[in-house]
Amino acid sequence: MTESSDRDADYELNQAALEYHSKPRPGKISVEVTKPTETARDLSLAYTPGVAEPVRRISDNPEEAYRYTAKGNLVGVITDGTAVLGLGRVGPLAGKPVMEGKGVLFKHFADIDVFDIEVTADTPQEFIDTVRRIAPTFGGINLEDIAAPHCFEIEQALIDQLDIPVFHDDQHGTAIIIAAGLLNALELQGKTLDAAQIVILGAGAAGIAAARLLIAMGASRNHILLIDRKGVIHCGREDLNPYKFSVAAETDRRTLEDAMEGADVFIGVSGPDLVTRSMLASMAERPVVFALSNPVPEIRPEVACDVRDDMIMATGRSDYPNQVNNVLGFPFIFRGALDVRASRINEAMQIAAAHALKDLAREPVPASVLQAYGVSELAFGRDYILPKPLDPRLRDVVPPAVARTALECGVARGEWPAHYPRR
Repeated sequence: MTESSDRDADYELNQAALEYHSKPRPGKISVEVTKPTETARDLSLAYTPGVAEPVRRISDNPEEAYRYTAKGNLVGVITDGTAVLGLGRVGPLAGKPVMEGKGVLFKHFADIDVFDIEVTADTPQEFIDTVRRIAPTFGGINLEDIAAPHCFEIEQALIDQLDIPVFHDDQHGTAIIIAAGLLNALELQGKTLDAAQIVILGAGAAGIAAARLLIAMGASRNHILLIDRKGVIHCGREDLNPYKFSVAAETDRRTLEDAMEGADVFIGVSGPDLVTRSMLASMAERPVVFALSNPVPEIRPEVACDVRDDMIMATGRSDYPNQVNNVLGFPFIFRGALDVRASRINEAMQIAAAHALKDLAREPVPASVLQAYGVSELAFGRDYILPKPLDPRLRDVVPPAVARTALECGVARGEWPAHYPRR
């Protein structure tokens, strides 16, 4: 495809996106009424005087809010607009289309209702205070598009202060899908997580969260090198914030080129075209390459495949095999957490979600999924290491895994849902 045709395709997509968002009604989400409103009695039950009785019940016992209101199936998708997609600090209002889009995905994939909240906050503490004050509305909080390092401080403070799940999807959602795909890819390549030499390019929310989760799942702390704009994050650097310092390595490697030599795994959560042919060629035999910068990966699949024929590759794009897509995780993780009224989404629940996704990719793929993607065959292998987002089995597999772990960890206040498979 020529540069001119690329521009034409981008223009066409942009115009289609503007029309999609503006017509026939602006925006992508709305609020629906779930109870009858046809008669005067219906209205008296919906509002005054009937509404007074559930108010009294909740006043006596706040847990009754889960019985008499939508709280238990309502997630707040909340941003400050400081790291929106690849567009950066565009501000909270400009981030609203993304937050509405997140609402679409929550509803479509897991039947979870969403209020999107865009917060103007000059400091992390202002943002924390705002979310803490509105938190009683929700059964869970999905933080979105908040820049590092403030995202770490904000999430941890809200986890500590609230009794509902708080989940920064840019951190943990990405890390969970990476972990699931990586476990499968390593097995196919005849390698193991504990022995793999791993390079992570990008030390923001996703990169640091991926490193932490992989370590929790068995990767060797000494085998992971993170790279930021100044090079390898090593213990001798004096410019590291506490979050980067927590993943600093004892190493004499200093550049991305140094780090890539002999590496088994490359995970890119950074920017376009940052990995060269020679860097890829220097990796170990049978490497795993997750080039997740979107829309342009750290190294383009066409280039990578020209250099190596022994690799397994994933990207963030839907037009190549092995898309690492957060929609495989967050709707179903929240579904499981909400269904047992979990007070948090902890590390064990994240690991349970990653293993559920890993295992699902090994199962035979239903005909409905093949039809949805216009293919005749999908089978576990180098071009299929993760389930497809439109696989209906995700709802049957991931939420129960998350819910089961929440109950086992003691962070669930509900019981095993009757509509779930037997434990």
